[in-house]
Amino acid sequence: MHQNETGAPAAPGAPKPTEVTAPCAPTRAEIAAQDGLRFPGRSYVEAVLSPIYESAKHELLEPMMAVHRAHLVMLVEQGLVAPASARKILAALDAIDLCQVASSSYNGRYEDLFFYVEDLTLQAAGEEAGNLHIARSRNDMGVTMYRMVLRKYLLDALEAALLLHRVLLRLAAEEADTVMLAHTHTQPAQPTTLGHWLTAAADVLERDIARLQAAYERANRSPMGAAALSTSGFPISRERVAELLGFDGLVENSYDAIAGADYVSEAAAAAQLTALHTGRAVQDLLTWCTFEYGVLRVADPYVQTSSIMPQKRNPVSLEHSRALLSCAAGRAQTVLQMLHNTPFGDIVDTEDEMQPNLWAALATLRTVFRLLANVLGTAEVNRELLLERARASFANITELADLLVREAGLPFRTAHSVAAALVKLAEAKGIRDVRQVEPGLVEEAALQVLGRPLGVPAEKLRQALDPVHFVAVRTVRGGVAPAEVRRMIGVREAHQAELTAWLAGARSRLEAAAGRLAEACRSLAGAPGAGGEAGGR
Repeated sequence: MHQNETGAPAAPGAPKPTEVTAPCAPTRAEIAAQDGLRFPGRSYVEAVLSPIYESAKHELLEPMMAVHRAHLVMLVEQGLVAPASARKILAALDAIDLCQVASSSYNGRYEDLFFYVEDLTLQAAGEEAGNLHIARSRNDMGVTMYRMVLRKYLLDALEAALLLHRVLLRLAAEEADTVMLAHTHTQPAQPTTLGHWLTAAADVLERDIARLQAAYERANRSPMGAAALSTSGFPISRERVAELLGFDGLVENSYDAIAGADYVSEAAAAAQLTALHTGRAVQDLLTWCTFEYGVLRVADPYVQTSSIMPQKRNPVSLEHSRALLSCAAGRAQTVLQMLHNTPFGDIVDTEDEMQPNLWAALATLRTVFRLLANVLGTAEVNRELLLERARASFANITELADLLVREAGLPFRTAHSVAAALVKLAEAKGIRDVRQVEPGLVEEAALQVLGRPLGVPAEKLRQALDPVHFVAVRTVRGGVAPAEVRRMIGVREAHQAELTAWLAGARSRLEAAAGRLAEACRSLAGAPGAGGEAGGR
């Protein structure tokens, strides 16, 4: 008699439990039948080659064509390929239908996009097209293309970051006089201004912009000519190829050119830090949008309602921004993690999966920056509520301690003790609004601490407890006084202009290089316009 799950005998006539047998591991023959006997195996195609091909044809095709053309021009100029042969190769490159290539799918006939494009060139130009690969490798080509794509994503992210930076500075100028409470440990600390907070946020972003800018400048160096890792015995000009591709210089050491991936890690670290820092500011903005805080109102285009609660104005634009920034930070961390413990050598194959994460992180930063610029640029601030809270708060009490130092000659620590005693007395008497504090309460606190009264004038007490006065007297460099905030904004606007000019210059240099490459190809073809645009049509 069989037993049930408890071990007790099963009832007569009960069906026997179904026996589950673990599947057997597939045999070599079964794996071969499923995946094939030649490269590439079906599972390898699905896991690796097909996704890489899809990414490459989307991001790397035009940079690849530019590298082909620049290298070909250099080979002719160096006397390594005859002009007649080069014209045939150039015509073959121009004849490639890039739209058709971009719409193709991986079919296993070619290992990757490079060999597909090379075969198209060979079909059109014959064996002479093989000379296009003199003194180069997929190693230096791959890293060059990655750097070309990365610089585009970096410039796009920088452009959007500068947009957000401009909006922050504009709002800071508008809110330089908007008195509000600053918080430490999530508790009211001291009065400040919204303009001061916004300037601080702009300063953090400006440093992030500088990190992204530095990452661009180090990424924009050409590895071409390193070949596999040791350069070539042919007398090539690495400098000429770098010039035609818009690089600002070379990765000089040829082993460094193919092994040094710090241009990737630096960009990833900069992207990750930028996402983290921006996310912290967004968290404050979300808090300010709550009903309980109630001082920031996001404009209608950037809020959503509830499916059941008609009154809801959910600031989803800020919520999604926070989530997307976390996603960008995570993708950047993925890049750093994939680099961890990779060998100090050619890792182009690792980069096939790694680079798209970095591109996605930077693309996310770009879209979030643009969204935040619009959300902040149209939001409404409840200045009256901010000021009222500051006026009612005991956060102004630091200025009372300062007053006792100035007027009564007390050491600051003693003055601090008197002010602290005043707060405790007020709490004991049920006083929740600092405006209800009278001079007599100060004298009572002084008697507790010093054993004697201080004779603080009522007028000076009122002034000391006024947050507008608190803000106005803090004129020390970097302080919250409106005039000082406006001075800081002016300095930062000058920085903004410099950064904007740098960005325009970087884009202009890339455009000029593309023009030089196109002109060199037209000259090589022997007829105006024959070479076409750099990067294909």
